[in-house]
Amino acid sequence: MKQRDLFLAFFRVGILGYGGGPSSIPLVHKEVVEKYKWMDSDEFGDILALGNALPGPIATKMAGYIGYRVGGYLGMINALAATMIPAIILMILLLTGLNSYKDEPWVNGMAEAVVPVVAVMLAVLTWDFIKKSGKSKLGWGWTAVALIGSLVLLQFLNLHPAILIFVLLLGALLKKDPTPSENKQKGGEQK
Repeated sequence: MKQRDLFLAFFRVGILGYGGGPSSIPLVHKEVVEKYKWMDSDEFGDILALGNALPGPIATKMAGYIGYRVGGYLGMINALAATMIPAIILMILLLTGLNSYKDEPWVNGMAEAVVPVVAVMLAVLTWDFIKKSGKSKLGWGWTAVALIGSLVLLQFLNLHPAILIFVLLLGALLKKDPTPSENKQKGGEQK
């Protein structure tokens, strides 16, 4: 049953993820977190961050990891095949058919019409992550600082996203959390 669900979930992502990785991320989230509940949004965010730091297409990295986590090695192969097979078949069929119509305005219009839809899907997923960050231990102030800092580093200073993700992951690993006795002491000082 799990293998069938894995295949169906990633097949839907593969068949509907028009535009590659960015458009498939919200679809993977919908299947993995909302529909099948194989993980929560926080775990999904961690997988997404790590996947973005590694080379290669994000859809296959996520399919491979989630497939392995849910169904072992067979699940990994199953999810990877389900993600890639639709793209291979559709590429062959569509490119063969559309090649003869590539200069037609309706073909260009079709491709341009998908872009705003993908943008909205990404915006909704982004807003969900912002809300979760604001309500977490990070708080709204640090969430705003992280958002603005990331925007400046990525958009204006052209820092590669993998470098930013690596530095943030390293910082989180090296950050010393207060011990329970330090928390009690802090609480006593505030009273």
